[in-house]
Amino acid sequence: MNLRVAIAALTLSASALVGIAVHEGYRGEAYRPLAEDVPTIGFGTTENVKMGDKITPERALIRLLNDSSMFQKAVQRCVNVPLYQYEFDAYVSLTYNIGEGNFCKSTLVKLLNQQKYDEACAQILRWDKFKGRALPGLTKRRQEEFKQCSGF
Repeated sequence: MNLRVAIAALTLSASALVGIAVHEGYRGEAYRPLAEDVPTIGFGTTENVKMGDKITPERALIRLLNDSSMFQKAVQRCVNVPLYQYEFDAYVSLTYNIGEGNFCKSTLVKLLNQQKYDEACAQILRWDKFKGRALPGLTKRRQEEFKQCSGF
């Protein structure tokens, strides 16, 4: 039987880490996604990245693992209710993509902390826009995260 567990006891599952890598995609050279001003490399890493930087797939995976721990801590810090593993994994994936500040200040977290689990999961679907426009890739990712959050 699946039980919700205290969030402090959860860590990102291996399958969720692979899911983030697949969603982010690998780029061996620094680039600016979606005309943003933030240089990105590997599997979505932005910290200390400069245009012209290069990274191997192995190094990028190590950085993804390190980066993901920061986003796990953000979810643990902002959510005060127990979660299923699959819910936690979905929220870490979302946070990895939208950032800690956006996640922690979101309606999703407010609903989640009121134990409105289904409503909170549904909020994931709202995060598929860039500058007000829905992007097909983000919509697909959010649908997958929503299904994961809902236990499908």
